[in-house]
Amino acid sequence: MNASILILGGTTEARQLAERLGETGRFRLQLSLAGRTKAPARQPVPVRIGGFGGAEGLGRYLMGQGFDLLVDVTHPYAAQISANAARAAILTGIPLIALRRPGWERQAGDCWREVESVEAAVAALGEAPRRAFLALGRQELLPFEAAPQHAYLVRSVDPVEPPLVLPAVTYLTARGPFEEVDERALLTGHGIEAIVCKNSGGSASYGKIAAARALGIEVIMIRRPLLPDVLAFQTLDDLVCHVDQAFPAADLPQERGE
Repeated sequence: MNASILILGGTTEARQLAERLGETGRFRLQLSLAGRTKAPARQPVPVRIGGFGGAEGLGRYLMGQGFDLLVDVTHPYAAQISANAARAAILTGIPLIALRRPGWERQAGDCWREVESVEAAVAALGEAPRRAFLALGRQELLPFEAAPQHAYLVRSVDPVEPPLVLPAVTYLTARGPFEEVDERALLTGHGIEAIVCKNSGGSASYGKIAAARALGIEVIMIRRPLLPDVLAFQTLDDLVCHVDQAFPAADLPQERGE
């Protein structure tokens, strides 16, 4: 019987993991999305959208659906989901592994100011009017209404609805990856003086970091939250290798002679 795996996703790596495990034909896979994106990218395996009702609800779902493994491949800042996954694994005894994408490292020429929260990022912009690029999720933009003196460029996967109550906001809807050359053009074209973002890691959204370095633009970087201490891998290859070893392919039956 094929092993059953629930992947907590919402990231490019989650889709890639589902593709790689699905290609083996050895697993019953389901990918869970929180549902924050109105038009999520097409996925290669059956998808469940929506919350579970906390750790206990996730645990009940895991048991009820007969899953053998839970894989956390959520965004590095999805701390509550990761905490629920860790608690659900303890409650059910179902193994949990995670993919933890390494964060970006500061390089020579980077002008980073690291802060602990979105609210701290708002304060870090200062009192003097600036042109700021907000590379954040829609749900994290509301605190910037407390700083109406700035002009904002907001980029998100889905439209920001309702719009922010601010006098100067330009909205862009786009889905990465974003190349450095395009990010340079975006930043210079809008006269951006500061970028507010998270240390998401990976290559898909690193273009703005490299562009900011080249243009001497300040990056207000929101630090990563603490995540549960679980068995975690930094690369997709290592995680897939672990799954292969944990659920080895059954030996093929020998052909019988006539």
